[in-house]
Amino acid sequence: MPETFTQQEYVWMRRALALAVRGRGSVEPNPMVGCVLVRGGRIIGEGYHRRYGGPHAEVNALKNAGRLARGATAYVTLEPCCHYGKTPPCTDALIAAGVKRVVLAMRDELPPVSGRSVAILRKSGIRVSVGLCEDQARHLNAPYLKLKGSGRPWVILKWAQSIDGKIATRTGDSKWISGEESRRYAHKLRGRVDAIIVGVATVVADDPALTCRHGKPRRTATRVVIDPRLRTPPDARLIRTADKVPTIIVTDRRQTNSAKARRLARLGAEVLGLRSRRSGLDVDGLLRELGRRRMTNVMVEGGGRTLGTFVDAGLADEAVVFVSRRLIGGRQATSALAGNGPARVADSPRPIWTKLTHCGEDDVYHLRLTR
Repeated sequence: MPETFTQQEYVWMRRALALAVRGRGSVEPNPMVGCVLVRGGRIIGEGYHRRYGGPHAEVNALKNAGRLARGATAYVTLEPCCHYGKTPPCTDALIAAGVKRVVLAMRDELPPVSGRSVAILRKSGIRVSVGLCEDQARHLNAPYLKLKGSGRPWVILKWAQSIDGKIATRTGDSKWISGEESRRYAHKLRGRVDAIIVGVATVVADDPALTCRHGKPRRTATRVVIDPRLRTPPDARLIRTADKVPTIIVTDRRQTNSAKARRLARLGAEVLGLRSRRSGLDVDGLLRELGRRRMTNVMVEGGGRTLGTFVDAGLADEAVVFVSRRLIGGRQATSALAGNGPARVADSPRPIWTKLTHCGEDDVYHLRLTR
């Protein structure tokens, strides 16, 4: 029979989840984890996983609580580790501190941990409860769970459009559809993902740098260009800076030994060959390769054909859409999703979760497409 929790316990676990979010962009490919220690009805210590390779949330919370941790209840957003990795097992730390109860939002699905940590804690005499705010915890760590479960990173689509769905005018002009505040926010998104993916048409038309130029980035995203026929100009900004920022040119595998490929490689870019299909390059194969490199979050920025390819293939997990209060119009103006699209409205993907915020004069839609 499922365990019941008090309203106050929901408050403490939500606090642990809020702490966990602070590690976003710094802890991947590890999960975001928060921990709150409660004794006598009040919080006596808290912590979160701050950076990859650093102390875990439980250790930081125990350090924060000190001797008060003995006899306390720990509210943790994910099952603690029970093995030696970059840090010692958190189960050992909880046992040594004398914690009497551990409440978990969810079990860790990683094989070395799943269920084992709960068993170790219970064997030591600690009472363990599981399932408090589990849906919220799964939502938070969906990228981690996807990478561990499927070998693919979490795919975030990002674009700016007019209110009638155009990402450029009929002449290709797109500067600037969104406002300055939205562009700053978009750069913050770049600063927490492992890769930024664009199509070669965007490189040829806009010559983007695809770097985070606002705020202090937590990660340096690898630039990935989908370029079946190797049209990326050797003097493109991406290539000129390839010695400073990792850059991958993804092409048809029959192109990898061509003179164009060798030249791009000499200039510092990695040329990655994939098989081609009727719909274009094997983007699922690309995601699997990025997952093999332990990339957790990747962002697809355009253009319309590239964005549409990921939607058509059912490979998009999330979308961040900046909607400007402009009307562009025009039959030849570029649409946000220029793939094949469904034949029927009933077959179109429908977000399972939507959040609307505002950024300056723009509306920002955060859409979750998968669980």
